[in-house]
Amino acid sequence: MRRTRSRLVLTAGLVAATAVALTACSSGASSSESTPAADAEIGSVDLAAAGCPANVVLQTDWNPEAEHGHLYELLGPDPEIDASNKSVSGPLYSGGEYTGVNVEIRSGGPAIGFQSVTSIMYQDPDIMLGYVSTDEQIANSADFPTTSVFAPLEKSPLMIMWDPATYPDAKTIKDVTSKGAVVRYFADSTYMEYLKESGQVPEAQADGSYDGTPANFVADQGKAAQQGFASAEPYIYENEVEDWMKPVDFQLINDTGWDYYQSVMATRTGDLEANSDCLKALVPVLQQAEVDYFADPAPVNTLILDLVKQFDTGWVYSQGVADFSVKQMIDLGLVSNGSNDAIGDLDEARMTSFFDKAVPILEKIGSKPADGLTVDDLYTNEYIDTSIGLK
Repeated sequence: MRRTRSRLVLTAGLVAATAVALTACSSGASSSESTPAADAEIGSVDLAAAGCPANVVLQTDWNPEAEHGHLYELLGPDPEIDASNKSVSGPLYSGGEYTGVNVEIRSGGPAIGFQSVTSIMYQDPDIMLGYVSTDEQIANSADFPTTSVFAPLEKSPLMIMWDPATYPDAKTIKDVTSKGAVVRYFADSTYMEYLKESGQVPEAQADGSYDGTPANFVADQGKAAQQGFASAEPYIYENEVEDWMKPVDFQLINDTGWDYYQSVMATRTGDLEANSDCLKALVPVLQQAEVDYFADPAPVNTLILDLVKQFDTGWVYSQGVADFSVKQMIDLGLVSNGSNDAIGDLDEARMTSFFDKAVPILEKIGSKPADGLTVDDLYTNEYIDTSIGLK
């Protein structure tokens, strides 16, 4: 499922950014020739010795935001910002120590012409890891197989929200649709097929016309429910949408039974074995970066806001949203250690259950998985360090 965020403003800057991204993709632009900082002392983790490339390229699925904070935590002081290509790079650090390689973090969404991260990963072999979602993995398994190695989000922030004044007794999406509410969502979102099949959203009340702006929600005064992200929209609508400025209620899509992993870090399946030694050293670094980010998010959030400003894609992201997002991710368990003391592993029973639900739905809508695909093809916890987790 392609990730699409709200508060998207279609400006000239966005159009220009998209054009630059498409040109870069078509020309095979690459930063693989970047060389690590020669004058920095390597600390306790030596990613170069572990066989990692000199430039570890990570592809996100959207503009810089707090949900990606664990990646920007990898950057050392004075990173190099490439506003034209919507990327930032520099020596890769772990726990304040240099690891012997560089990291390049590339933005998604408008920066890649709204293409899926999976397709971009297969266009550019320099990308080592990219954000994908479990349903996207299954849907693309025949042509673009990926294997997940680290899950920064325990739950997806994706939600359906509604006006609590209009639906004061509603606790779930089904409560709202039972009162006749239409649910606006981005067309072709796989989760909606599940909500329809499970009876939570009647077919006649599913409206795929959502355009990412608050205009229609405000215009009908919350009569319709709407897709959004629990890590952003509740704050935005209460504090930044001038014609609303009041709370919204919501239910997470994960809590409806569609409990996929969103924005897991995955590699091309065919490259997994070749990258195994690197991943064994790199994945614990990713785990620790997430722990460190949530222990002190302010410095990284300052960088994120600067990146949003410099990239200038037409997307709005404020300090208030960033601060809210960090708190909300912890409060709602969007980021957590799951059922154990480790962060970033994928739960076997949950993956199996989701796989069994998702395959027939994806087949029904024409996204046939690879022949013989099993849930074990989608992920591995081999590289997770079970001693690293949120305290």
